[in-house]
Amino acid sequence: MNWHAVRSIYLFEMARTRRTLLQSVLAPVITTTLYFVVFGSAIGARIPEVEGVSYGAFIVPGLIMLNLLTQSVSNASFGIFFPKFSRTIYELLSAPVSHFEIVLSYVGAAATKSILLSLIILVTATFFVPLRIEHPLWMVGFLLLTAVSFSLLGFILGIWADNFEKLQLVPLLIITPLTFLGGSFYSIDMLPAAWRAVSLLNPVVYLVSGFRWSFYGTADVGVGVSLAMTLLFLAVFAGIARWMLRTGYRLKP
Repeated sequence: MNWHAVRSIYLFEMARTRRTLLQSVLAPVITTTLYFVVFGSAIGARIPEVEGVSYGAFIVPGLIMLNLLTQSVSNASFGIFFPKFSRTIYELLSAPVSHFEIVLSYVGAAATKSILLSLIILVTATFFVPLRIEHPLWMVGFLLLTAVSFSLLGFILGIWADNFEKLQLVPLLIITPLTFLGGSFYSIDMLPAAWRAVSLLNPVVYLVSGFRWSFYGTADVGVGVSLAMTLLFLAVFAGIARWMLRTGYRLKP
């Protein structure tokens, strides 16, 4: 394992966050605050509780998951796309760095940034609503697995995309709508039976449900199913990323 190379790429990617601090950190915090003002205060006044939890507190896991998914995908996709765009990716591919080390560096940095932002949002939420975390180890586990899984998806997207517009395609048109429809701001048990069955086809439902269970002990689906789906995402995305690097898909000149 070439730890020096892994460390160099990782620190370079983390340094990019410091150069774009307002965009990387402040914007998600402001957005989260607005969510609490609109959803927590305005809508929460009409929906006092959901599954025995105040509505403001109920939406916190969903907000964190929304941020985690979008930030993981965006950070990882931009991280690997810029070397492609500037043509420096060929220097990296010809260096004595294995495919695993490349993935570990870029995905590790993207996951670290999205986890830090999620923790900042969690702290921000405590200023608006009282929170409890009944299963803190499970919460950390879901946070890590989801961040790594969707950072891998972002890595795949960054290799696949050939322009900046395509980088925004998945986060804006797929991840965000699926997260909103995945029970982030409501329990799918509140839906009619037919729509609940349709909602179960949304993979984000399982991520949000498992993460919310770690907070309040309530879930729309079994926690075992949520964990299995998260591990499935991790395995599928890791396999695709490995195949892309091994075959040189969209990396060869």
